[in-house]
Amino acid sequence: MNVVRFLKEWTLIISILSGIAGYFIYVSIPALDPTHEAVGKAIGIIQPLLIFTMLFLTFCRIDARDLRLCPWHGWILLIQCGLFAGIGCVLIAMPHSGLRVVLEGAMLCLICPTATAGAVITRKLGGDVNRITTYTILINLMTAVLIPAMVPFVHPNPDMNVFRSAMLIVCKVFPLLLLPLLAAMAMRRFLPAFTARISRFQDLSFYLWAFALALAIAVTVRSIMHAEIDLATELGLVAVSLASCLLQFWLGRRIGARYGDRITAGQSFGQKNTVLAIWMGYTFFTPVTAMTGGFYSIWHNLINSWQLYRHEHAHSEPQADSGSRIRSI
Repeated sequence: MNVVRFLKEWTLIISILSGIAGYFIYVSIPALDPTHEAVGKAIGIIQPLLIFTMLFLTFCRIDARDLRLCPWHGWILLIQCGLFAGIGCVLIAMPHSGLRVVLEGAMLCLICPTATAGAVITRKLGGDVNRITTYTILINLMTAVLIPAMVPFVHPNPDMNVFRSAMLIVCKVFPLLLLPLLAAMAMRRFLPAFTARISRFQDLSFYLWAFALALAIAVTVRSIMHAEIDLATELGLVAVSLASCLLQFWLGRRIGARYGDRITAGQSFGQKNTVLAIWMGYTFFTPVTAMTGGFYSIWHNLINSWQLYRHEHAHSEPQADSGSRIRSI
């Protein structure tokens, strides 16, 4: 039990270190050189499958009767999608901007949907699980629409026209973001007993996320090692990921506070499915852009760790005080 608790408490660090170490160990073994191309293709298949499975397991636990729409959903959705589209329009108007890579990284940080683990952190912080689950579904739907609509214009594919590029992105994004929801809804409708059994395996999503994060970090490290960009651009990606993270947590909490739901709104806006962000960057932009998702993963997990520490500390103090009073009596 102590080992399991240790692994869960330090999953972020373990996954990051495993991804970094795994990459360097793999590339340092000469005998594995012939496998690099095959492994790259395998990762291109495994990453979407992991994302699909995590979303599917999350949606299997959702009962449509528990979903709750509230006013801040609309405001945050409008801001998140508006900022993404606004930066996209800037890049379309200035296609040769020297800040292209950094701005594409900002777009990635903004449009990335809420993390599948968002409900877990929200529950621990005392937020509303049903409301963050509702927002997770909404932003997944909007991402599935906006990515194909904007990316072909922002980052055009030289080998095909805008329409064909958009259709290619649709074929990659829609199955990944929408099919898990549709499949989970169908399972709940026609196989409720089997769905209930699947829903009990909450730890499976956790371990899949840990593995997916380690794999995504390895891909990010590979991008950094092979990136032909200057240090200023790399630092720009670090800065824009941090700024995007702080902005979204702050805006979410500020808007949510107006409706008495500060914690849930902050987590909905700030906590991201960074495994998906890295995959989207690598697939639709460039491997360099994908680095932004890796950096964002570090920032939002640090913020969550700090929030959990403050929350637990705040709730443990009264108990400690009452304990001391009992002892003094």
